[in-house]
Amino acid sequence: MRSNMMLLMAAAIWGLGFVAQRLGMDHMGPFTFNGLRFLLGALSLLPLLWWLKSRQPPQPAGDHRLLLTGGLIAGTVLFSAASLQQVGLLYTTAAKAGFITGLYIILVPVIGLALRHKTGANTWVGALIAMAGLYYLSVTEEFTIGYGDLLQVIGALFWAVHLLVLDHYSNRVAPIRLAGVQFVVCGLLSLATAFVIETPTASGAVAGWQALLYAGLVSVGIGYTLQVVGQRGAHPAHAAIILSLETVFAAIGGVLLLGEHLDERAVVGCALMLAGMLISQIRLRWWWKSRRNKVPSQS
Repeated sequence: MRSNMMLLMAAAIWGLGFVAQRLGMDHMGPFTFNGLRFLLGALSLLPLLWWLKSRQPPQPAGDHRLLLTGGLIAGTVLFSAASLQQVGLLYTTAAKAGFITGLYIILVPVIGLALRHKTGANTWVGALIAMAGLYYLSVTEEFTIGYGDLLQVIGALFWAVHLLVLDHYSNRVAPIRLAGVQFVVCGLLSLATAFVIETPTASGAVAGWQALLYAGLVSVGIGYTLQVVGQRGAHPAHAAIILSLETVFAAIGGVLLLGEHLDERAVVGCALMLAGMLISQIRLRWWWKSRRNKVPSQS
C-alpha cells in the first residue's frame, strides 16, 4: 500500500506538471527548460543523499560501478523521453500530451516480450482499444496526425523503456542515488543541446522561475524519486496502471489551469485510451471467472 500511494502521488504530481511545462516555455526553449529543471531536481536530492549517507554503510566498489552504469542508461533514456515530450508540448495541448504519453503502460508489456516477459490477451485487447482512442484523439478527418502528437507517441516508447530500466536497477542499487545520477545525466545532456540549438538566458530562467520551481523541485525531485522508491515494492504492471492516472490529472490541469478545451471527438479518444490502459492491466481470465461466479445458476 505504501508503494502504491507513492506511485499515485507521483502520477498526480506529473499530471499537473504538464501545466508547468507548458507555462515554462513562454520564457525559454524546451531543452533549456528541461536542463534547468532536471539539474534543479538533482540538487533537491542532495540533503536527502547526505542524510542517507550518514546512516548507511559504505557501498562496495562494484555497487558504485553498477550505479553509474544504471544512472547513465536511465538518464540517457530519460533525456530522450523528456525531450520529445517537451518539444511536443509546443505543438499540442497538455491534456492530449498527457493521454498520449500514457500509452507507455501498454508498451511496457509489449517491449517485455523481447525480454522474455510473459503477457496475456488483456495487453492486446487494451492496446487495440487504446489505439482506437489515439485515432479519435489525434488523427484528423484528413487522416493526418499532428506533429506534436506524433512526438508524444514516439516519446511514449521511450517512457516505457525508462520504466523497464528503472525496474531492472531499482532493486540492485540505492534508488535515491539512482534518481540523482539519472537527473544529472539528463540535465547535462539537455543543457548541452540547448547551447547548440537554443539561446539560454538568465532573464528567461528568472521570468519562468515558478514553472521551473514546480517542474524541478516537485515534478522531478519529488515525483521521480517517489517512482524509483515506489517501484521497489510494486509489480511493474501494477506500477504502470497507477502511473497511468497521470493522464487524468494532466487533463484536469489543462482544462482548469490553462483553459484548454476538448471537443467531443477528443473526449471519446481520451475515454477509449484510458479504458485501454486499464484493460491492459486486468487479467481477463480472472475477470471472466469472477463474473461467472456472480451469475446465479439457471438450473
